[in-house]
Amino acid sequence: MNKKEELEKLKAEMAGDRALPLTANLVFGEGDPDCTVLFIGEAPGRVEDEMVRPFVGRSGQLLRRNIRDAGWKEEEVYITNIVKRRPPDNRDPLPEEIEAYKPYLMRQIGIINPKVIVPLGRFSMNYFLPEAKITRDQGKVFRSSKYLIVPMFHPAVALRNPEYMKEFQNNFKKLPRIATQAEKLLAEHKSKSGPGSVYKSEQNKLF
Repeated sequence: MNKKEELEKLKAEMAGDRALPLTANLVFGEGDPDCTVLFIGEAPGRVEDEMVRPFVGRSGQLLRRNIRDAGWKEEEVYITNIVKRRPPDNRDPLPEEIEAYKPYLMRQIGIINPKVIVPLGRFSMNYFLPEAKITRDQGKVFRSSKYLIVPMFHPAVALRNPEYMKEFQNNFKKLPRIATQAEKLLAEHKSKSGPGSVYKSEQNKLF
């Protein structure tokens, strides 16, 4: 079974899981299963629910424009959310909703197996980095034996704050170089720290 087939099987399993909270459309994710870079937001919004696609509303257009400006095609990366259904009235996902969807996200990441994960916003960031703070740690590179984690402001937040927008765009410009160097950086971290090491912050001069 190839990655695309595995993802479709996982999607079908999620669709049939009646224990999952929320009742809106299942917005599973889209893009290249063999991608180097995986973008993960928090939950779909109204437009995403209507179109059954991740990040296609106003904030999604900002994300996708920056993906293209970075020199990638949208279909060359993968885009998803932790919670796969829209919370009512576009509220923040509740902790119990995040917990319920987490195992599926873990399996989705395992199938895709990217080199770089870009959590968008604090909810997604804290899935990987529970002690991190988005205003302090966005744009930093965190390493583990398997992934580079580069948290960034959620594009919806960037749209509301000109200063955050500037940082969002500046950090996006670093991503192609981070992706290019990912295998080397992961190998260095593994040789220094050994398997199973926890994430740690790296402010590499290269970035």
